[in-house]
Amino acid sequence: MTGQQLPTAKYKAGQVSSAIWKDEIQTPRGAVTIYRVTIQRRYKDKNGEWRSSGSFNRNEIPLAIHCLRKAFEKIIELQNEESGNGNDVEEFVA
Repeated sequence: MTGQQLPTAKYKAGQVSSAIWKDEIQTPRGAVTIYRVTIQRRYKDKNGEWRSSGSFNRNEIPLAIHCLRKAFEKIIELQNEESGNGNDVEEFVA
């Protein structure tokens, strides 16, 4: 890949954020779009430098849940748009 990929969507609550990343993978049945989600907490260290962490304290867990829920809802919406499915419920096949 040339250049840096941008997220499909981002959600932020306080210092916690999630980002959706779109990937195309090849399967025996052809190309398939998959979505992945990253979640992080941003903070300044003792030197004033911005850092990221994947750990959350008790008060940050609801913020992480909120960001993940929003990301999940967006992924369902994107998959429904791609499949032309107007239903609110997406079927997942494992």
